[in-house]
Amino acid sequence: MRKLRFGALLPLALAFAAPAAQAAMAKTYQVTGPVISVTSDMIVVQKGKDKWEIGRDAATKASAEPKVGDKVTIEYRMNATSIEAQPAGKKK
Repeated sequence: MRKLRFGALLPLALAFAAPAAQAAMAKTYQVTGPVISVTSDMIVVQKGKDKWEIGRDAATKASAEPKVGDKVTIEYRMNATSIEAQPAGKKK
């Protein structure tokens, strides 16, 4: 009887766990513009007067391989690679 209850509760537990895992992920942002340069690990997009350099890796999904001059929309997340914290000073 216990196996039956566990089997019935497992899908319910997974249904609640998935949204919780997604909530912990960083917010997504996007940038759109023409490609200035592209390599296997980076793409540079012109947005107004600014050049946005965005890293990419084997996990990056693309509908097609972007080429210089193509207009692209890139969805990305900001993730910290390191954090240096200093104690807050005493308030006067």
